[in-house]
Amino acid sequence: MARSTGAALARNLPPSPPITQQERKVIIGSSLGTVFEWYDFYLYGALAPIIAKQFFVGDSTTSFIFALLAFAAGFLVRPFGALVFGRLGDLVGRKHTFLITIFIMGGATFLVGLLPAYSAIGIAAPISLVILRILQGLALGGEYGGAATYVAEHAPAGKRGLFTAWIQTTATLGLLLSLLVILGTRLATGEAEFAHWGWRVPFLVSVLLLGVSVWIRMSMHESPVFEKMKAEGRGSSAPVWEAFGQWRNLRLSMIALFGLTMGQAAVWYTGQFYALFFMTQTLKIDGATANLMSAVSLALATPFFIVFGKLSDLYGRKWIILSGCVLAAASYFPLFGALTHYGNPALEAALAKAPVILIADPASCHFQFSPSNTIRYPSSCDIAASLLSNASVAYAREDGPAGSIAVIRIGATELRAFNASMTENGVDFDLTSKLAESQLKKALGMAIKAAGYPSRADDSQIHKPMVVAILFLLVLYVTMVYGPLAAMLVEMFPARIRYTAMSLPYHLGNGWFGGLLPTVSFALVAYKGDIYYGLWYPIVIALMTAVIGTLFLRETNSPDPKQKAANGGLED
Repeated sequence: MARSTGAALARNLPPSPPITQQERKVIIGSSLGTVFEWYDFYLYGALAPIIAKQFFVGDSTTSFIFALLAFAAGFLVRPFGALVFGRLGDLVGRKHTFLITIFIMGGATFLVGLLPAYSAIGIAAPISLVILRILQGLALGGEYGGAATYVAEHAPAGKRGLFTAWIQTTATLGLLLSLLVILGTRLATGEAEFAHWGWRVPFLVSVLLLGVSVWIRMSMHESPVFEKMKAEGRGSSAPVWEAFGQWRNLRLSMIALFGLTMGQAAVWYTGQFYALFFMTQTLKIDGATANLMSAVSLALATPFFIVFGKLSDLYGRKWIILSGCVLAAASYFPLFGALTHYGNPALEAALAKAPVILIADPASCHFQFSPSNTIRYPSSCDIAASLLSNASVAYAREDGPAGSIAVIRIGATELRAFNASMTENGVDFDLTSKLAESQLKKALGMAIKAAGYPSRADDSQIHKPMVVAILFLLVLYVTMVYGPLAAMLVEMFPARIRYTAMSLPYHLGNGWFGGLLPTVSFALVAYKGDIYYGLWYPIVIALMTAVIGTLFLRETNSPDPKQKAANGGLED
């Protein structure tokens, strides 16, 4: 049905003229500026393990989770940025809003590169870092909707999916650019110096990209659809109220969130971020090697954003996006299992030959997730679970007697954990407990080494072509769900409220459901003891979107004028 509908659409559309010089300028100008904003935003995610050590205290597992929470803070505020800048874009225009968001993003990124570490200014360091991440999130909340709307409103009939697909490449290209700059800096400084100070260089060079972006956007003209709407007096005086205070538009926003962007976000962040974190944190692959393999897969897969954007012009957008959600959910477990097989075969062998059991009172085992860095988990079960997860050791949990001390069993070896005592202010273990934790960690390291668990992935055993192939497939799913997305969101809402109305569900889906994915997934792994257990988060969300989208999402690229009007035309 979808295929025949799309074919009919293709037949009913007049032949599209070639891309004009002005249209090419619109695409390149909007895309380059947005690439630079994504570059700024994703530097933090790519450097999360190093930032964890620079700005957060605690054991490595806990500090990494808190670093991911600071990463997520930038996503959590994106919906608020969508409201603030979306309203501005619908009131005063797309171009002016572009300039504001890029100044905020570029300035905040540059300041991250100058920010002193925790060792220098204490708690002020993570607080300042989170504030800068919030500013970045607010800016990005206003960026995407404006770029997608601006390009779509310049696109001729029959090419809206193709034109906006270039905007869809920008997030991946920004990530790719960040990985390449990080890799180049790593090679130039060496790993030790990079971890000490070299990680700041990619943040600092963003000021050069800011200058280029501002120059590009200053030369761009306002959207013709917006100019015509304002000239005819059809603009909205209260776009936020009109978009979310009227049931017809609010209903469309809810469908866009739960039946479209929620699942797209889960697939996007699993394929482009969780996979990278999984390689470095769980498989213990060297950061430079993991970044290089990720960069190659991104470069190979990026053209498919354009492919699926073009296909959505011919055959419709809905089923391409929802099919990507289903395919991703169905294949995540075998694909991440294959990542382990080809990325760290010694770890795979150890997991199979030397199973570990954590025997503990169930009441003493907690889900180690906290929005601040002021909580440590002192129970023997939580201490043992944290040490095991940090060592990438999967374990089965066996219930112990009430009140018992947790025991780690590795083959015939048993290690007894302990209940920690806290300092007077309750923010950390006391010195005696820290010493006991260090001793337990050392004993665990010796035991798992004897059982065959590697401390690092052996580079000579990594099957790099197969790892790149797996990563390519994960990103290919991303191109399916993301390539047609901008065109579909733009087409769902009328021009008078489009910037506001499309931005909020996009950033709620990507900022909240997507941005929290790495944090929640790693916390699930630490709680359950299964290195793959965190995949349930994106799988459940992607399947929920597939079901809701199938039932309620209407195809926007339709030859039926009544259906197109019901979903909002570009010049409504």
